[in-house]
Amino acid sequence: MHSIPTKPMLALAIGIAAGVGGYNVGMPLPWMLGPMIGVTLAALLRLPIAGPDRLRPIVIPAIGVMLGSAIDHDTFAQLAEWSTTMLLLPVALFAAGGVSYLVYRRLGGYDPVTAFYSAMPGGLNEMLLMGAAQGGNERRIAMAHAARVLLVILFVALYFGLAMGVRSNGNGTVWIALTDITLTDYLILGACAVIGLPLGKVLRLPAAPIFGPMVLSGAAHVLGWVTVAPPTVIVIAAQIVMGTVIGSRFIGAKLREMGRDLGLAVVATLLMLVVAATAAWVATLLVMMSQAQAFLAYAPGGLTEMSLLTLAINQDVAFVSVTHIVRITLVIAIAPAVFRLIHRPANT
Repeated sequence: MHSIPTKPMLALAIGIAAGVGGYNVGMPLPWMLGPMIGVTLAALLRLPIAGPDRLRPIVIPAIGVMLGSAIDHDTFAQLAEWSTTMLLLPVALFAAGGVSYLVYRRLGGYDPVTAFYSAMPGGLNEMLLMGAAQGGNERRIAMAHAARVLLVILFVALYFGLAMGVRSNGNGTVWIALTDITLTDYLILGACAVIGLPLGKVLRLPAAPIFGPMVLSGAAHVLGWVTVAPPTVIVIAAQIVMGTVIGSRFIGAKLREMGRDLGLAVVATLLMLVVAATAAWVATLLVMMSQAQAFLAYAPGGLTEMSLLTLAINQDVAFVSVTHIVRITLVIAIAPAVFRLIHRPANT
């Protein structure tokens, strides 16, 4: 009876220890990167761990509330700039998906379905379901997307930490204590999480579990009902949980079997990051925006993970989050049609 809850608890303990260790040795963005690496290694070493799946539905709306706290009146003043960068997004997606597809299809020898849905920079669950429905290899598709998210966070965190000297909350930024927020603030923000989740689903918002609470939290901050940022310890806890979740995706994977697939994912991810960096450079030529912010928006990582990284290094969370929501929505909407268009000649 006790084996089931102890497995995710062990994973979280490893995640916390890895986060603390990463922080103490000066690791870039340690609270997500440390748990991610620590739990991934634990999974590959076949330790008796399990992902904290019961925490994820709680943490995701909480992260949405935290992201919404970064929205203010200046956000609306930047909408015109957003429209320009959003026009670049489909081009960047086409280029990133195209080079990734060539890696999996030509270099890896994947069948067309598996290569296509492994290459698309969309959500893991959505691409896995679509690929499986078309007869693709579910294990390879899942591995490709799990590795992409892990590698993007690893490369981005190392770049910002080593090349730009950026550190996450709690290391060089203002610490916000739990007592800095009033009971009223907690009640309002809690209501945003509790109401935002079902509201987002009713309104059929993309990425509803995170976007619904984010919208309500943003509205509460813009209206002045709440004026404080989330406590630092909550931001750190969210990063630890998400890092642990990412690492736990490799549970059951055998290093010998996944070596080649992981190597392909490294090549594909690096090429996609080159596309993201190029798109970010073009965006900064068109609008007044930091290249770091544009790169975070175009980088093909997960919505939740990239938004948390953005929050941790004090960039524009609203812009980055919305861009990733649009990215995932576009990929889900057009991927089946693009696949049919590409492979129509071979099927006729």
